Amino acid sequence: MTNPEAQQQARQSMSDAEPQAESHDRSQEETQAAERLERAVRAAEQALIEFEIAVETFRVEVENFSRLHHQRLGPMYSRLDELDALIAEALAARTGDPEDLRKAREARGLVQPMPGVEELFHGWMDSEGLSPEAAAMLTERPVQPPPRVRPSEEARRIYRELARKAHPDLAEEEAERERRGAFIVRVNAAYAAGDEEALRALAEEWEAGPPPPERRASRSEELYARLEWLAERKEMLAAVAAELESSAIGAMIKMAPEDPDALLDEIAEQLLAQASEKEARLAELAR
Repeated sequence: MTNPEAQQQARQSMSDAEPQAESHDRSQEETQAAERLERAVRAAEQALIEFEIAVETFRVEVENFSRLHHQRLGPMYSRLDELDALIAEALAARTGDPEDLRKAREARGLVQPMPGVEELFHGWMDSEGLSPEAAAMLTERPVQPPPRVRPSEEARRIYRELARKAHPDLAEEEAERERRGAFIVRVNAAYAAGDEEALRALAEEWEAGPPPPERRASRSEELYARLEWLAERKEMLAAVAAELESSAIGAMIKMAPEDPDALLDEIAEQLLAQASEKEARLAELAR
């Protein structure tokens, strides 16, 4: 027969083991949930970095194209405004009609006002005197086109690699985030200037520097807060991207993403044709 005392001990052992098993199961479930949450955070971080790279790349493209657009086409637009004012003034002088006189005043008012001294000489004169472009203008020699500042494919590759390695969003410690932030500022400046050599030097500097700190395990609450911050950051970047894409320059780049310079050539031809028509009209009025 079975010993009653042995039966009691067995039941007690089973009773004691049940809470331990339940505790172990809960601990294992919590660990698995934390691991899933951490994987979600890592995926969101990488997605945000890729999005930031895309937005910064497009921002630099818009900035560079805007500069080229202003340098190349700005004088043409100013010439068209001046021709419109001259035509309106010539017509008003011929007819003497009050309505023509009013239109002439309006056309002249649309012409860009005379800039101040600093604006007038910005980029044209420095401590060495007139720039080559300004001298060419004054001597009626051909003006050299503005330098191409769009980053090369190699510069883009190095920039993306550095951004992925050194991005501040990969750091949790404030000191490390600040170190990375200062470094990325230098990387962005070199990329905006299209300076491939500077980007190579920065890549070597990063490789020679201290390795990124070990990422320690985070509590679930911290991981949730991290996900919220990443979501807010993405919303902000999405707003920046939307503003860039909706701008006039952004829309122009989207029309010819592979070769935006060709679009500048096309617009320049159209403006030259318009200027020729207006000059012919002005010549007729001057007869």
